[in-house]
Amino acid sequence: MPNPHYDYLIKLLLIGDSGVGKSCLLLRFCDDAWTPSFITTIGIDFKIRTIELDGKRIKLQIWDTAGQERFRTITTAYYRGAMGILLVYDVTDEKSFGNVRTWYSNIEQHASEGVSKILVGNKSDWEDHRVVTEEQG
Repeated sequence: MPNPHYDYLIKLLLIGDSGVGKSCLLLRFCDDAWTPSFITTIGIDFKIRTIELDGKRIKLQIWDTAGQERFRTITTAYYRGAMGILLVYDVTDEKSFGNVRTWYSNIEQHASEGVSKILVGNKSDWEDHRVVTEEQG
């Protein structure tokens, strides 16, 4: 039975090291809010935003995962069923960019075959502190 509130439901997943700004991206996109304080995700969290595209209502279910190693077994369970994965790194943190390969391996290992992937260089407004160039990203 079709849902009267939306035409499509799309599950997206945010992954990346702790502190790269995944939760802040989600807060800005879903609630148009911003916080200067560090938000630590414990395990996993999600928000929903419904958008309209080409006359269709699309419900985006966006899952925000914890970046810490200790939550990895919990968060990898959410890779399955994701239609898109946003792999986020911090342009002011070379280590977070270096860990992109590990995160990509996790996608290959745990996500559905053919899942869409987007690499996101976050904190680009901190240009004076940038250590990862646009060319590298």
